[in-house]
Amino acid sequence: MIQGLHHNAYRCRDSGQTRQFYEDFLGLPLSGTLEIRETKSGRKTDTLHTFYRLGDGSYLAFFEAPDMPFDFKPQHDYDLHIALEVDRATLDAMFAKGRAAGIETRGISNHGFIDSIYFRDPNGYVIELTSKREHHDSAMDPAQNEARAKLDAWQAAKAAAGAAG
Repeated sequence: MIQGLHHNAYRCRDSGQTRQFYEDFLGLPLSGTLEIRETKSGRKTDTLHTFYRLGDGSYLAFFEAPDMPFDFKPQHDYDLHIALEVDRATLDAMFAKGRAAGIETRGISNHGFIDSIYFRDPNGYVIELTSKREHHDSAMDPAQNEARAKLDAWQAAKAAAGAAG
């Protein structure tokens, strides 16, 4: 049985800049580092793996691997974003903090069941801070929101469009 998320891992350009954003700006403590000198397949490397602890005990993790090419590019919200939950007071405070720090800061966006703000980290990843609205739990309850029926209708419409085209 899956018990929860331990960590999500992403590449980073520079571990120091990444630490400044995630620890100094967002307030996630650097909780672990792992120096990797050799891969499990025996390839020599010089990689640093860092872990930043979230309030629920899970982690965001990053690999700085200068010897391995990686195409860093600004991510569109639809392509990749990391959404982290905060309370509303923190959402408002972080919005002001981002603007004051000159960090790209967007929002506050009302998505109906959550309110969100968005930053871009030093690696180009979009970081969303989100605060649940009053009816969040009912909006995310598949017994009430018809999530599966909506997905099935979406798939049927794609299939019909493909057959017609």
